[in-house]
Amino acid sequence: MKLADARKLMEKHGIPGRDANDLPTSKKRFPDGAWYRMEISGIERPNVLEATIDEMEKRKVPLHRLISLVMGATFFTKQELRDFVQMAADAKVEVIATPGPRTPWYTGRQIATPEGALSGLRFRGSDQLSHVIDEILTLIDIGFRGFLVIDEGELWLLNEMKKAGDIPQDVVFKVSVYAGHGNPAGGKVLENLGAGTFNPVADLTVEQYATIRQVVDIPLDMHILLTESFGGFTRFYDAPEIARTLAPVYFKIEPGPACAATGAALYKPWVSPDLLAGWAREKVKYAQIIHEIIQENFPEAKVSDVGAEGLAIPKP
Repeated sequence: MKLADARKLMEKHGIPGRDANDLPTSKKRFPDGAWYRMEISGIERPNVLEATIDEMEKRKVPLHRLISLVMGATFFTKQELRDFVQMAADAKVEVIATPGPRTPWYTGRQIATPEGALSGLRFRGSDQLSHVIDEILTLIDIGFRGFLVIDEGELWLLNEMKKAGDIPQDVVFKVSVYAGHGNPAGGKVLENLGAGTFNPVADLTVEQYATIRQVVDIPLDMHILLTESFGGFTRFYDAPEIARTLAPVYFKIEPGPACAATGAALYKPWVSPDLLAGWAREKVKYAQIIHEIIQENFPEAKVSDVGAEGLAIPKP
């Protein structure tokens, strides 16, 4: 079969046969009509959240989503979690909580080998799956409304529970970059399985991301700054084109040496909370810089206000 025929067959089933090299302007928006929002990772403890909110108010830059408890919600007392929920609710910011720790802290180290690293993070067996489901249900009871998901099977099961009324309808599932998806068909699968928002792999071209946008309607979560362990790239000046072609889009800010791997990982229980609070303030500054670059180069793009419609803001 000729390549052109394969591409036509893909298009027959709703998947673009080519990358979006013409970079068309997205016609999709957030519920409030905005093109983009700001997302910061690594808001690990209540004092880090407090510093983030304080810096946001000082700089008058809107933050919308905080990827939080990345070291794993298991390491927090229920009172710490309640305090976190209350503070985020008062500030009107969405929180995506991370159950765990899970893989690769469990038995089974295939993921830590050179070959195994290519297989992606997935849960092993029903026991591990039950552990993460139990923690999500506990966090929902405490007041969290957004959760990080790394496994398609987990996503399907959570969405089935949501459809059955076992999980509240306002709960949002965000698919992590660790799930390893990077093409429009993969994005469509995640959307069909119940993803509310989707973080593709971080090193695609804008044209490749734009191809995903043509197929999926849910927000895309784009790393605009990423840790050295993932490649350490900075794409601030891609932001105007990303806002134009990928709306609705979250700009994801995650600098540092490493997220969860190596001894330099920031998201570990033993990392100093003061260090993390300092990093959080830097991330808010980067959000301001990104916002300024977008407004200088593509002022048509509207950013959501704090507490905008559609955010999974905690409910104490």
